[in-house]
Formats: sequence, C-alpha cells, structure tokens
Amino acid sequence: MVVKRTRFDEESCPVARSVDAVGDWWSLLIVRDAFDGSRRFGEFQRSLGVAKNILSARLRALVENGILEQVPSGYELTAKGEALFPVIVALRQWGEAFAFAADEPHSELVDRRNHKPLRPLEIHAADGRLLAPADTEVHKL
Repeated sequence: MVVKRTRFDEESCPVARSVDAVGDWWSLLIVRDAFDGSRRFGEFQRSLGVAKNILSARLRALVENGILEQVPSGYELTAKGEALFPVIVALRQWGEAFAFAADEPHSELVDRRNHKPLRPLEIHAADGRLLAPADTEVHKL
C-alpha cells in the first residue's frame, strides 16, 4: 500500500505552505549542506548517508519548487533557496540551545570574517521592538 503525502500547497497558512515547499527533514538537510558548499549528488549522499533514490526524489522536489537549480556542476541554491538561510540558522541555534548537553561538542556556525559565533536571531516589530510570541497574533485574511 502506498501512503499518499498530505499536501499543504493550497493552505491559507504560510507555515503550512512553506513546509509543503521544503518537504521534510532530508530536504532541510540538503539545503543546509548546500549552504555549507555541497553541490554534487555524491557530496550530498556522502554527507547525509541517505539512500540514492530518496536523495534523487528530494533534489528533484527542491528543483521543482525553485529552491535549488540544476547547473552543469551539480546543484546551486536559487534566491528562493538562499532566503531559507534564516530558517536554517534558527534551527541550528535552537539545536545548539536545546539538543546538546552543556559539555557536548557540536559544530558551530561562525562569521567568516572574524570567526566569531553569530548573535542569536531575534524577531523585531516594524518599529524595532524585540518581540516574544505573546506580542504577536495571526490575522486570517
């Protein structure tokens, strides 16, 4: 029996549509690896250890969704793909804060110019105020 994937591409919620476009954890890890310089199928496969058929399907979906483009040298992030950078940084920073023991080693994203860690991402209002979840609400149109 084949399980049909639930689609969210017609939802009114931007989060649901974003999840639909990006796909799943493999797709986010492919995007992460693309930010880290992976371009070729073999580089993604070695980094992720994912089955070739799954990797092929995820790469194809990322290309179809305009997140990656296929070029002679492999795959490159599009402008739409590069716009996922804050999402990847947010996931990384959340993982650094909550997925590791205090003394457990992990990779670190640093500023290429000075090799210092990035400041934590913050959400600001249009007027510059720092916002917490309680400071926001969703308006359904």
